Amino acid sequence: MRDKNDTIRNSIDASFLREVKNIVEQGRQQAYASVSQLMIETYWKIGERIVLQEQKGANRAEYGTQLISQLSEELTRTYGKGFSKRNLQYFRSFYLTFNDLEIVHTRVRNLSWSHIRTVLRVDDITAARWYMLTASQEMWSVRTLDRNISTQYYERHFKQPQLVENTEKDNNVDKLEILKSPIMAEFLGFKQNTDFTETELEKGLIQHLQDFLVELGRGFAFVARQQHIFTDAGDFYIDLVFYNYILKCFVLIDLKKGQITHQDVGQMDMYVRMYDDLKRTEGDNPTIGIVLCSETSKDIARYSILRDSDNLFAAKYMPLMPTEEELRREIEAQKELFNLQNEKIK
Repeated sequence: MRDKNDTIRNSIDASFLREVKNIVEQGRQQAYASVSQLMIETYWKIGERIVLQEQKGANRAEYGTQLISQLSEELTRTYGKGFSKRNLQYFRSFYLTFNDLEIVHTRVRNLSWSHIRTVLRVDDITAARWYMLTASQEMWSVRTLDRNISTQYYERHFKQPQLVENTEKDNNVDKLEILKSPIMAEFLGFKQNTDFTETELEKGLIQHLQDFLVELGRGFAFVARQQHIFTDAGDFYIDLVFYNYILKCFVLIDLKKGQITHQDVGQMDMYVRMYDDLKRTEGDNPTIGIVLCSETSKDIARYSILRDSDNLFAAKYMPLMPTEEELRREIEAQKELFNLQNEKIK
């Protein structure tokens, strides 16, 4: 005997049912988003009020500690969980980091309170604002945001990127604000002392393409693997080809295991020239070439054609996650190499 609900279900047009369900889902998503935005605005206003009240205290440090402790007790007694001293300190930090409510309204619409709380562990306010604005624009999950902060994503750029609202206004992004070194590739899952080939590295990056695209940065889209270029001089195969829609140019990546050599740089220079001649179309900016290697070199940065080219770069990949201090030292070393390559610009 057929169930009455089955009869009703079978009598409804399937496409009609899907459309109604989509309406319900969209409505729920908008409702969740609205609630999240209202909650974030509430927390910002509480943070603002705490800071303004603190400024009235004779001894700010001592007064502020007492104020937050007493306020936490009163709010928790009235409203229950959610107003611990730690959370009130987060609200305060939120206001101090973003003291313009209009920016909160217009720039962080895609973020939850978990996103914002993750960002607030960044001490540098400029970096914190960049993480928050970029996470909103790029639709980063909390997990991705946490990973990018842990790997010092902002600090690894060749040039410290501008805040998102400025780059959008100017519509003029320097490629050095997008390219970075070292490239963290811990998502490959290689274990300590694992011996791998360049082919295995390439295969791993393709298998984890989504993670690799996030690591590369803003605006990258995958084009091809082992792209074949035929010329009178023979057949050539470029390891990885991307297009960056912000820079409006192709980006070629040649993978090298071991320390970079002048032959690697010369080969990439040839690839870039061939690509500009054979693949680049009207409206595309000059092609960028990156030799992605396990070890960079001061001498190569100083004495090879890297120093004479604005579109050739050497970057280091790290298949294992270093400690925070090790990564900080590596970032400084890579910036020193970049400065050697670009001494002529100074």
